Amino acid sequence: MEVSEKIRSMKKDKRMMTAVVVLGLAGLILIMLSSVFSGGSKKKAAESIPELSTVSSGEYCEDTQQRLEAFLSQVDGAGRVRVFLKVSSEQRYVYATEGKQSRSENRAEEEEKYVLIGGSSGRSALIETIQAPEIEGAVILCSGGSIPVVQERIYRAASAALGIPTARIYVAALNGKGE
Repeated sequence: MEVSEKIRSMKKDKRMMTAVVVLGLAGLILIMLSSVFSGGSKKKAAESIPELSTVSSGEYCEDTQQRLEAFLSQVDGAGRVRVFLKVSSEQRYVYATEGKQSRSENRAEEEEKYVLIGGSSGRSALIETIQAPEIEGAVILCSGGSIPVVQERIYRAASAALGIPTARIYVAALNGKGE
């Protein structure tokens, strides 16, 4: 009862009623202004989503070949090194999904949907990972490629660096014309 009595006494006080009305109107104006200004920030937020850099398998292969040449040239006895890589595919995007599972006595159901991001005007699927092109094999030519000990070092180093078995790597001697 005390609360209702205070409200009645506030209704009678003209200054208090004026203050409540002014504060209420100020709140409404702030709400309206926030909706006007947040529209611009939604555009900025959508624009701030980074563009994905697409790397072709050729670019990836060339970059990896150069890096592997520089790495393998530091192997003891390797000398000058040339590398050729075989790449099986382009880079792949793996999209995030969310799923529901429901089970009853006799059956189970699973439903998966892609996770979408962005506003109502520009929605896109959320990329979980970008998988690099897969390296299928390598041919490595080096000045010391005719020496069995150097060949073994190159096989092991290339296998570890590329993450492929040594059966997919061929090491040979580089002739004098191998520019």
